[in-house]
Amino acid sequence: MTELIPVTSRKDWMSDQEVRWCPGCGDYSILAAVQLLMPDLGITREDTVFVSGIGCAARFPYYINTYGLHSIHGRAPAIATGLAMSRPDLHVFVVTGDGDALSIGGNHLIHALRRNINITILMFNNQIYGLTKGQYSPTSELGKVTKSTPFGSLDHPFNPLSLAIGAEASFVARTHDMDRAHMLETFRRAYEHQGASFVEVFQNCNVFNDHAFEGVTAKAVREEMLIPLRHGEPVRFGTDGGKGVVIDAQRGAHIVDVDAVGLDTLLVHDEARTDPSVSFMLSRLARGPYEPTPIGVFRAVDRLEYSAEVSRQIAEAQAPAGPGRLEDLLHSGTTWTVD
Repeated sequence: MTELIPVTSRKDWMSDQEVRWCPGCGDYSILAAVQLLMPDLGITREDTVFVSGIGCAARFPYYINTYGLHSIHGRAPAIATGLAMSRPDLHVFVVTGDGDALSIGGNHLIHALRRNINITILMFNNQIYGLTKGQYSPTSELGKVTKSTPFGSLDHPFNPLSLAIGAEASFVARTHDMDRAHMLETFRRAYEHQGASFVEVFQNCNVFNDHAFEGVTAKAVREEMLIPLRHGEPVRFGTDGGKGVVIDAQRGAHIVDVDAVGLDTLLVHDEARTDPSVSFMLSRLARGPYEPTPIGVFRAVDRLEYSAEVSRQIAEAQAPAGPGRLEDLLHSGTTWTVD
């Protein structure tokens, strides 16, 4: 008998905790989008878990009425991995920031993506350490002047999507906090994907890094600066679709005038392409949020999901025709009793 999922509203997914982010923070917009989406996913609050690390974004579990775990710096993907492995019936979300995920948490992140654990990772990228009051982060641009880099940052920043695609994450996408409809659709796609989903969210920190993404996300410039990726369609943007993206052997992915090269020469976006090279090139198309920037789903491929495969191995090992019980294996060979 199929269990009936109770009908809920956004209010049911809102906790009783006071939301404590700085006024005007982009996190409010992301939280609202998630709370609006959850009733439409056909899941229950009791079977949903949000795991976070440390940072402004990491307060997220307090504000959504599900199970949640505010863990330690950078370890959210590792903790979520253990949870998803032991309880595959749960819907596990990770909320993290660019500092939390890509500095101390970088190793945990890439291995969760590589293994293809069935978790949905939402990474808020504001290109700054907000919680600790404005130090440069792993995504801060070269030359960034902050409290920890008074003469300008010398670190070459991470490109989060390139990192995720390099780890061969099976689902990689980007959205931004100024477009609720786009966030809703992107988060829905990420949740519905079986395996590790990684979503970068451009998120404004209006106190320590205001206007970081305004050059591409402001309403007045979006048409010319955001490049929508739509599966099966030519990659084009701008007024009347006048700009497009092509790939050639010498320059890789680059932007052209459609009238100059013809519509047939444009790259047709294939998010299901097994080879990650094209999606990687798209992730490198913009050097920063001041050039035309792709947005949407870069990659969505089918791969074996790790926890399901582990469960299959255990079931086969414990089957009557299998090699034996796990308990017998642990007590086989040389054993002894300590009094």
